[in-house]
Amino acid sequence: MSHFKRAGNVDSLAGFRTPKPEAAVPYGLLKAARKSGQLNLSGRGLTEVPQNVYRLNIDDPAEAQENVSFRGSDRWWEQTDLTKLLLSSNQLTQLSEDIKLLPALTILDLHDNQLSSLPSALGELQELQQLRLSHNKLSSLPTEVCSLNNLRSLTLQQNLLETVPEEIGELGNLTELDLSNNLLKHLPCSVGRLSALRKISLCHNKLSSLPDGLDVKLLDCSHNQLTNVPVSLAGMLALEQLYLQHNKLRRLPQLPAPALREVFAGNNQVELLEAEQLSCLSAVTLLELRDNKIRNLPEELALLLTLTRLDLSNNDISTLPASLSLLPNLKVLLLEGNPLRGIRRELLAVGHTSKTHTLCLLGLSAGPTAMTLPSEGLVNTHNIKTLKMLEYIDKQAASVPDEVFDAAAHQAITSVNFSRNQLTAFPPRLLELHSSLSDINLGFNRLSCCSADICSLQKLTHIDLRYAHIVVLFIKNKIVTLETVMLGNNQVGGVDPSRLMQLLSLSTLDLSNNDLLNVPPELGLCTSLRCLSLEGNPFRTPRAAIVAKGTNAVLEYLRSRIPT
Repeated sequence: MSHFKRAGNVDSLAGFRTPKPEAAVPYGLLKAARKSGQLNLSGRGLTEVPQNVYRLNIDDPAEAQENVSFRGSDRWWEQTDLTKLLLSSNQLTQLSEDIKLLPALTILDLHDNQLSSLPSALGELQELQQLRLSHNKLSSLPTEVCSLNNLRSLTLQQNLLETVPEEIGELGNLTELDLSNNLLKHLPCSVGRLSALRKISLCHNKLSSLPDGLDVKLLDCSHNQLTNVPVSLAGMLALEQLYLQHNKLRRLPQLPAPALREVFAGNNQVELLEAEQLSCLSAVTLLELRDNKIRNLPEELALLLTLTRLDLSNNDISTLPASLSLLPNLKVLLLEGNPLRGIRRELLAVGHTSKTHTLCLLGLSAGPTAMTLPSEGLVNTHNIKTLKMLEYIDKQAASVPDEVFDAAAHQAITSVNFSRNQLTAFPPRLLELHSSLSDINLGFNRLSCCSADICSLQKLTHIDLRYAHIVVLFIKNKIVTLETVMLGNNQVGGVDPSRLMQLLSLSTLDLSNNDLLNVPPELGLCTSLRCLSLEGNPFRTPRAAIVAKGTNAVLEYLRSRIPT
């Protein structure tokens, strides 16, 4: 009997029934979203947003109709309003007016879709703080978006925008605005009234002018048609980073911004550096003027006392002023591609090294004590005592002789260059310099592993490990001072974002031409990064098109992939 009873429970027509189509959004995700207030639908191939997403907090869930007892965690009537909706990397061509049914949203991510227009109902999301619309096909922005009084971040890069509504000036709490990679020829004057704005990116447009009144920390106008920067922008007291590369500037702007630290003005038509412009750069640490038409350098360069990096590559400079040697903090001086007379080309390619070392190589002097570096000899005592630099370069040696370290005893060495050798391990005696060492170059060696001993150098700021056969990157603990890690052209197969996030000052990470098969999304949380180089790796995502858009686009993409 039991055999027949079980047989009677079998659905004999099951094989002939049409299977129920799989829901575009799994029920479990919606159930979890009612509890957490967050719903991540990124990368699901959606061509439209399902209606049950819009009505998530309106319609009763299925279990409300069922006669079952609920545990405390399953009480559907205690649901949380949806505050975060991620719809990036789908195939959405439109967004329904029903988006207004989610009035509690604070984050709406629609980047990397096929949207050509936006509904006016977006203006009803008055709690919205972040609106991400990059990498779509938008040709216009509805004015209703400009009524979002709580909006902090608006990202619209990589669209087809030709204009921006005048009403954008009403976004009084906006701190970040990204309009890069569009078709903009001008901006409305109201942009200058965005008093809370701290970061604006306008690169890769067709702008020939900028609106008055801007006062931001970061202004990126690279790859435009600017012939000058308006005098009115001299009032940008908060400005810290200025990007003007690839424009048509004939002179540097005169911007007496007291907080300005970094100026990028390469690939322009600057012919003359004037004292008035240089005097405004009293706090600048990085000045990039490569690929211009500069012929002469004024003695007023000596006024840039805070300068640590000066890039003058590919100009028309034939002579260098002695005042360069008066700059006390200059660490990097790039001069390659200039018709400098009487200077060997290999010295111009020194690149990442100390300023005074480069000047000595060039035979420049601000006084009678400067001298050229002897081409022979095991140890350069002048560099050790005067420049605090320890070198053992291009010897093809398997180890650094003790005599080199002995000569540096009791000296506050700040820079070490052991590049172009056959070193297979981190020289252990480098730890003797832990109290002062800030710059290490171990490139062109055979290290295979970035030693944990490096973590003991708590003043380390820059490390160059390019072409060093590095396979494993090992970071054991926090190095709060480390700013630059150069690991290009190695065999690194993976990175640990949790370790990198401990490098609180890390701004440049070069991982180009390695063996990375994947890029962990959590790398996008390394918010201090300003330059991330990933070219030449075999990973499939992020796509090459995203990598080509630069660091900000890559970090944004990676953050969007982090599971909620």
